[in-house]
Amino acid sequence: MARNVKIIIGTRPQIIKLTSLAGALDREGVDFSIIHTGQHYDFEMNQIFFDELNIPTPETHLGVCGGSHLSMTAAIMAKLETALEDADLVAIPGDTNSALAGGLAAAKMGIRVGHVEAGLRSWDRSMPEEINRVLVDHLSEMLFAPTIIGYENLIHEGVSQDKVHQTGDVTADNVQMLKPHIGRAEFPISPPIEDFAYATIHRTENVDRPENLRNVVRALSKFRDRHGFDVLIPLHPHTRKSLEKLNLLKDLSDAPGVNVVKPVGYLTSLKLANEAKVVLTDSGGLQKEAFILGTPTVTIRTTTEWCETVETGWSRLTGSDPERIHEAVEEFLQHKLERVDPMKFYGEGNASKRIAELLREAL
Repeated sequence: MARNVKIIIGTRPQIIKLTSLAGALDREGVDFSIIHTGQHYDFEMNQIFFDELNIPTPETHLGVCGGSHLSMTAAIMAKLETALEDADLVAIPGDTNSALAGGLAAAKMGIRVGHVEAGLRSWDRSMPEEINRVLVDHLSEMLFAPTIIGYENLIHEGVSQDKVHQTGDVTADNVQMLKPHIGRAEFPISPPIEDFAYATIHRTENVDRPENLRNVVRALSKFRDRHGFDVLIPLHPHTRKSLEKLNLLKDLSDAPGVNVVKPVGYLTSLKLANEAKVVLTDSGGLQKEAFILGTPTVTIRTTTEWCETVETGWSRLTGSDPERIHEAVEEFLQHKLERVDPMKFYGEGNASKRIAELLREAL
């Protein structure tokens, strides 16, 4: 009987990580299937990416969505017991609740776990993602670190060196692979804006803390007044709900120069990151993608797991403070950054191939 890998995903970032990885697994002859937990159940945050990026349809959909971090994780674990019965190895990308549930379920069932994006640390335990990634790392048998810093973090934490592989970063693979195609992606509004900032907000620290969300709205609402050009923001469904709950959605949508649009596909997101004058985000993935594409980023967080983007000057951490956000934008606009080669941090564009090879050897 063929030995197989089950890949557990549940969110947009996890789906995107499969773009280059699924193809590499096919080329290496690895028998794999995808389990979707349902954590992101909105079509625009989910199926659009499978369609656009030509990723295989999930074999199983668990249909778990909503609820607290704890209840969601527990519900996913319970449903995975049946879904993982014939798995020889479980591969888990990222640091979501789905990742933690998948890692815990597999480990309890005696199934080996491989963690894609292992070793990342923000050193902020108030972030659900930080708890998830640390736990998944320490129950995994194979750890695929995207950077040397990630590799060193794991060694310093006592993970056996023979379990850790510095593979490079699959998201960097994706950007390199898709960059020639992003020009054909549609701009989300017509006519397209020539000068704009690209903004995304979705993290718990901003969306579920009213004062932080109010601060972000204040900053974006004054963006044209302060910098002379527009800001474009696709709204994550959870962000929209939080804005509505606080009666902030109209304030944001009606602000001069603020263009609120529905969630966009991955190619469009890369197009926006590539063409924007500056990116404003609390997304680690977009922060990294903008760095690879050569667009400066205001990171609306106080810490980041992608520290190389900050150390090279291409990202500035501001938290949600409006004045710090505006000051960071002004810095980027007034001072041209020295270009660096981002791939020296993330590998040579063959991370997915290396991970696929290691998984094949492990079966």
